[in-house]
Amino acid sequence: MASTLTQELLDPILRTDPAGPRVTYYDDATGERVEVSTVTLANWAAKTANLLRDEFGLEPGARVSVLLPAHWQTAAVLLGAWWAGADVTLVADENVELALVQGDRIDEAGDVPEILALSLDAFGKPVPNLPLGVTDYATSVRVHGDQFRPSGQQGALDGMAVDDVLAAARARAEAHSLTIGDRVLSSQPWTTTAQLIDGLLSVLVAGGSLVQVNNPDDSKTERRISSEKVTRTLG
Repeated sequence: MASTLTQELLDPILRTDPAGPRVTYYDDATGERVEVSTVTLANWAAKTANLLRDEFGLEPGARVSVLLPAHWQTAAVLLGAWWAGADVTLVADENVELALVQGDRIDEAGDVPEILALSLDAFGKPVPNLPLGVTDYATSVRVHGDQFRPSGQQGALDGMAVDDVLAAARARAEAHSLTIGDRVLSSQPWTTTAQLIDGLLSVLVAGGSLVQVNNPDDSKTERRISSEKVTRTLG
């Protein structure tokens, strides 16, 4: 059976640097900082994949939309969806089987069969006052196992095959001169396929570690580069 995109991205890092930081997330508007290791990210991805398969009946080849900002939980959700064999789109699409959306963007999902809402809260708080029929991610995901056995992969990102996504990510990693162990600072959004490949997947495929800063305060950049031991900057 062909490997999923998640396995291709995470397995090499899990072998070489399982405990090292993989995504360090900052939001300068709120002061939030969360750091997750490769193992922790993989565990969250596995929990997400189990949730999608067991509670939503998602099968390899199913299409899902992910309407989420650049965030460590978004990385876990994307990796979980790919592990479950889903083909992910980053735009609202009423032809998907499931939409994963930020709690304040539920209306953007449109008329889809299932909606999974994320608060993106650092402490795992649920989305308040959810409409009837919308599932809360934080409440649902925590009961699922942190190991996952995939059953297949059909498509990965906007209809692109796994090999094509990997090739695109490697090309961007090469363009940025990313290498194993690089600590990569970025404030790029992940709104489009190109942005996601450039801002997240290129770092993972190179074996790097991402420092993602949302709502960046430029006055903190120099100190952050030093404290986080940044070796490369995107954008």
